[in-house]
Amino acid sequence: MDDVIIIGGSFAGLAAALQLGRARREVTVLDTGLPRNRFAGHSHGVLGHDHKPPSDILAEARRQLARYPAVRLVNARADSISGAIDNFSVLTGDGESLGARRLILSYGVVDQMPDVPGFAEGWGTSIVPCPYCDGFEVAGQHWGLVWSGPQSMNQVRLFHDWTDRLTVFADGHDIPPDVRADLARRNTPFIDGRIIEIVRHGDHNATLNLDTGANVAVDILFAHPRNKPSASLHEALGLATVDTPLGIILKVDERRETSMPGIYAAGDLANPITPPSVTLASSHGAMAGIFAQQSMLV
Repeated sequence: MDDVIIIGGSFAGLAAALQLGRARREVTVLDTGLPRNRFAGHSHGVLGHDHKPPSDILAEARRQLARYPAVRLVNARADSISGAIDNFSVLTGDGESLGARRLILSYGVVDQMPDVPGFAEGWGTSIVPCPYCDGFEVAGQHWGLVWSGPQSMNQVRLFHDWTDRLTVFADGHDIPPDVRADLARRNTPFIDGRIIEIVRHGDHNATLNLDTGANVAVDILFAHPRNKPSASLHEALGLATVDTPLGIILKVDERRETSMPGIYAAGDLANPITPPSVTLASSHGAMAGIFAQQSMLV
């Protein structure tokens, strides 16, 4: 039996494994190899790894984990979880049954692409969610923002640290008059109509075609589609969740423990802070690993 099984081997899961491996705890990491940021060409704002492809950072992390004999990386999906603290059982997609005293869930979330031609194809290049990840590279250029709800006004305020050229697209949302007045005060154009197509030009530039007949070109488009957990294991376990403006996440305490004793969560699966961040995912993963280890002390 392992001390800990980690389900999800991206930044949060590997950060947890590193802490546990250094504590000489027996760890198995199950991973399907589909990290959320696999569509991004580069990862920015990550100390020591700025402007590196995220796949390269993860590959190096796996190479470094190889020096810890207690850590085992397995390319497999977790199909089900049963049991309780000190005696969890995980059944993999390959039919293997694994046991562990603690579990860390770090299988992340998936972004739900709207049914707009060109959106999915541009995701991670001409359409991005995070100014901290991509804003510096396109600072001072013409940005577009797809309105997704009241939280979008925070994005408008935030984006002005990078650019004074911002256009907001209503995309069918009913925008209150006071919000429209605030945008006008900020000299931020607001365009009504639904987006029916996005045409990508090169790495970043895109043209938005609207159902009003208008066609508007921007140098980069920011959007925040809803997301959902990339697996349903937490549902079968009955773990408590939190409804955020962009989707469901797992509820955790200050030690990263979920509502079920012995099960911890980290990464985008349990991060209420937007936009998503590799740095935060790694930090929360390390915390989950440390607190899981400490919970087993006698």
